[in-house]
Amino acid sequence: MVVLSVPAEVTVILLDIEGTTTPIAFVKDILFPYVKENVKEYLQTHWEEEECQQDVSLLRKQAEEDAHLEGAVPIPAASGNGVDDAQQMIQAVVDNVCWQMSLDRKTTALKQLQGHMWRAAFTAGRVKAEFFADVVPAVRKWREAGIKVYIYSSGSVEAQKLLFGHSTEGDILELVDGHFDTKIGHKVESESYRKIADSIGCSTNNILFLTDVTLEASAAEEANVHVAVVVRPGNAGLTDDEKTYYSLITSFSELYLPSST
Repeated sequence: MVVLSVPAEVTVILLDIEGTTTPIAFVKDILFPYVKENVKEYLQTHWEEEECQQDVSLLRKQAEEDAHLEGAVPIPAASGNGVDDAQQMIQAVVDNVCWQMSLDRKTTALKQLQGHMWRAAFTAGRVKAEFFADVVPAVRKWREAGIKVYIYSSGSVEAQKLLFGHSTEGDILELVDGHFDTKIGHKVESESYRKIADSIGCSTNNILFLTDVTLEASAAEEANVHVAVVVRPGNAGLTDDEKTYYSLITSFSELYLPSST
């Protein structure tokens, strides 16, 4: 087994989610298809609720901005025609969501609706988050050693909490000291990692960041953060240069913590 020694100054481990703690396939083959298959039923059930109406108006605004794009799907405003009206609008929203997802867009409007749908699915127990088998035991061990564990993902903090709160391992939220998403900055910008260190109240070189994306790894490194690249089944391949340059691990159990003296 490869063992990567964690530098003695590290007091915080910062984790990416997709491809690092959670199989990319879970997101790609379970979470996203769930939205496509259930968006119509979700809208019909929640249509009268204020949150759902806010989601729809955000999607409508996005659709207006997208009007010039090829294949864009408009969402009509209510014409006051009761039930038929609602059904027509719901169908337009469904078509719009499927169109955006087919292009793998990350618009706030789409993310917001997806987030609300996943929340309903997780809370109802229709979906449970999957973690790699080595993740939970390793995180427990790090915390026992006095290391703090934070999450930094492009998925919203709310979505992150859903994953950790409703997993195949049960509710493991208490294993995480805090969550960051792109509100603090994008993961490929080094400034984001400085802001995270400030927010945690440590120096950037007290942090070890684990991610499967080398662009993120290099941004973190620029901010003087320690980095290891996680190689998991289903992740994008690395170039030979990347393999030689970065410290690679295939499991969290390969990280060796120097005994705190």
